[in-house]
Amino acid sequence: MNSESDFIKTVFGLKLKQLRQKKNWSLQDLAVKTSLSKSYLNEIENGKKYPKHDKIIQLSEALNCTFDDLVSTKLDKSLAPFNEILQSDFFKEVPLDLFGINKNNLISIISDAPKKVTAFINALIEISQNYNLGKERFYFAVLRSFQELYDNYFPDIEEKVLIFAEENELKTGKNLETDSLEKILNENFGYTIQSEDFERYDTLDNLRSLFVPEKKLLLLNKKLEKDQRTFILAKEVGFNVLGLKNRPNTFSWLDFGSFEEILNNFYASYFAGALLISKRKTIEKTSEFFLQNSWEPKNFENLINQFTNSPETFYYRLTNILSSELGIKDLFYLCLVKKNNSNKIQILKELHLNHQQAPHANATNEHYCRRWIAVKNLDHLVENETLTAAQISHYKDQGVSYLVISTSQKNPFSDGSNRSYCLGILLTPQTIKKINFIKSPTLQTINVGVTCESCSIADCEVRQAPPIRLEKEYFNSSMKNAVERLRKDIL
Repeated sequence: MNSESDFIKTVFGLKLKQLRQKKNWSLQDLAVKTSLSKSYLNEIENGKKYPKHDKIIQLSEALNCTFDDLVSTKLDKSLAPFNEILQSDFFKEVPLDLFGINKNNLISIISDAPKKVTAFINALIEISQNYNLGKERFYFAVLRSFQELYDNYFPDIEEKVLIFAEENELKTGKNLETDSLEKILNENFGYTIQSEDFERYDTLDNLRSLFVPEKKLLLLNKKLEKDQRTFILAKEVGFNVLGLKNRPNTFSWLDFGSFEEILNNFYASYFAGALLISKRKTIEKTSEFFLQNSWEPKNFENLINQFTNSPETFYYRLTNILSSELGIKDLFYLCLVKKNNSNKIQILKELHLNHQQAPHANATNEHYCRRWIAVKNLDHLVENETLTAAQISHYKDQGVSYLVISTSQKNPFSDGSNRSYCLGILLTPQTIKKINFIKSPTLQTINVGVTCESCSIADCEVRQAPPIRLEKEYFNSSMKNAVERLRKDIL
C-alpha cells in the first residue's frame, strides 16, 4: 500500500462490502437504503474514497452495525490474513502495475472469496518457508517474471541508449572507450572515480565496486579487467541517465532495501548491456551466424569477440534481441557455477522466455543433469581456458528438444569457481528454418533430464543420484492401478 490513508480506505471498503454481502444485498439495494449513489458506494468498496462522518452513520444504520464497527481497521477472522498482506512488503514494494495488475481489482478478487484466497496465500507462504524462499529470492523471482512478461526487451531503454550515445558522440560496442565514460561521469554527473585495493578490507577482496553517494565517489576494485570496469561505468551512467535514485551501492550485490532497488539495478544493467553491445550490429552478425551450414565452436567465439571479451554479457544481450528482432521467442538463459574442489553445480541466474522450459533452478538440492552441455563444459574446463560447445538436448520426459550453446570460463572474481553460460532455443518448425546449422553433423543429439532424482534415463553413465522422485511416482501409480483391479474384482 502507498500510505496509511490508502490502507484505511481499503479496509473500510472491504468491511462495507463484507457487511453488504452478508445481507445478500446488491450495491443497488444498499444505495436505495442509504440514499447514496451506486457509483459512490462502488468507489468506497474499491478503496478509492472514504466517506464523511454523516455518510458513515447512514451506512452503519442501514447495515445494522455500529459506527466503530465500520471505521475500525480491525478485520474479522475471515479477512485477518488479508490485513497482514495489505501491510506487507509485497504491497509496499512490488509495483503491481508492472504486470498490468490494478490494486483495486486484486483487492476485489480477494474480498469476493476471502477465506479461499487467504488460504491460498497462506499456502504459498508455507511453501516458501519450507523451501527456504527468503525475501531476496522472492523478489528476484518477481523480477524474472517481469522480464519474461516483456520478452526481456525494453524499447524505451534501447531508445535512450541511442540518444545518449549520439549526444555524447560515443562509439558504442567494443570500441567504446572507458575513458569516455569516466569523463561523462566526472563532468556530467559530478563523480569522483578511483581504483581501490579492496584486499585491505578482509572479505571485500571479491567486491567489484562501491558507490559512496554522499560524495558521489565510485571505488573500483583495482583487479578489474577492462571489460568489467567498462560495464560498471556504463551501469553508473545508466543509473543517472534513467534517473534511478533508489539503487544498490555495491557490485556484486550484498544487500537490498526494497524491490525498487532490484528493479532499478536491472534497468541500469540493461542500459549498460545495450550501450556496450549494439542492437543493430548484433542483429546483423547473429543472423549471419545462423545462416552458416555447419556448427563450429570457433565461429560462435568469434561472434562474441566482435562485441566483447565477456561471454556472459553477450549471452545475456542475445536474450534481449533474439525474441524481439529475430522472432526466436522460445528460449532460456542459464548461468551455472561450479566451485573448485566441489562436485556441486548451482544455477546462479536463469531466464525463460515465452515457455517455462525444463531446466529450472531447483530449491530442493537435487542433482542437475550431468548431460547438459553447460555442465560438461565445466567438467572439461582447463585453467584459464574458455570453452564453447553445443548440442541438441532432448528432454526425454517432456518430449521437447533445444539447441543449447554454452561457453564456460574461469570466474576471475571468486575463489576458484568456474561459470558456464548457456542459451537454449526450443526447436520448432519455425526456429529450425531460421538456423541453417541445426542439421550439422557436428551437433550431437543427447537425451537429457532436469535432475537425476526425476530422470527416467535408465543407462545414464553420469547419474549422480537414483531417480527417487520418479520411483515414488511410479510406486504411487502402481498402487492406484492395484486399487482399481481390487475394486473390479469386488464389484
